[in-house]
Amino acid sequence: MAELPLEHVHVAPDGDSANAPDDPASAPAVFVLHGRGADEEDLLSVANALPDDLHVVSLRAPDRLQGGYTWYELDLSGGGLHESQPHAADFRRSLDRIVESVEAAVEAYDLDADRLGLLGFSQGAITSLAAVLESPERYAWVVALHGYLPDSHADLDPDGIAGKPVFVGAGTGDRVIPESRSAAAAERLSAVGADVTHETYPVGHGIDEAELTDVVAFVETYR
Repeated sequence: MAELPLEHVHVAPDGDSANAPDDPASAPAVFVLHGRGADEEDLLSVANALPDDLHVVSLRAPDRLQGGYTWYELDLSGGGLHESQPHAADFRRSLDRIVESVEAAVEAYDLDADRLGLLGFSQGAITSLAAVLESPERYAWVVALHGYLPDSHADLDPDGIAGKPVFVGAGTGDRVIPESRSAAAAERLSAVGADVTHETYPVGHGIDEAELTDVVAFVETYR
């Protein structure tokens, strides 16, 4: 396992896959960002359902939280959990560590730097949306599940975001991150020109089979 600024799990492409490239270094990759209180293994079941010609690099958030880890503490000054925002200093540090880890992984695992995706859930989705708005040229596509666009990045309109494939998934019964916050993120990303797929599912703060099926289809199209 290579050394990256963030602890991680790396799963190489399946060499027996019918889609496996002749040179594994030419395979696309997905960077996976887990939710609050989870760890780098939490979303591997989702990542394992994706096309098996992908490198999977699942990153661990930097700060401990109970039995897991967190990308940032919550700023609840806006009115509680439903209106929470990332704590600014924590968020900046995590975004910087993700950038450093992506660059290190590209070199360490000989990834195709032009075919990198992001897949995040909850805090990981929030962080993924911020990351692609800061560096749209770095990521070929993004999947953001049950997250929102933080206020710190809501006004960004960067060059390179036009046409960027972004999948935004939400749960109609989500009591942690209301569907309306995901819808607002999808609307804003569409407004700045991203190619947004926005879907909702009759679930709470979790990923059901229908959502996973749609995510797999999205990644198969854009990887």
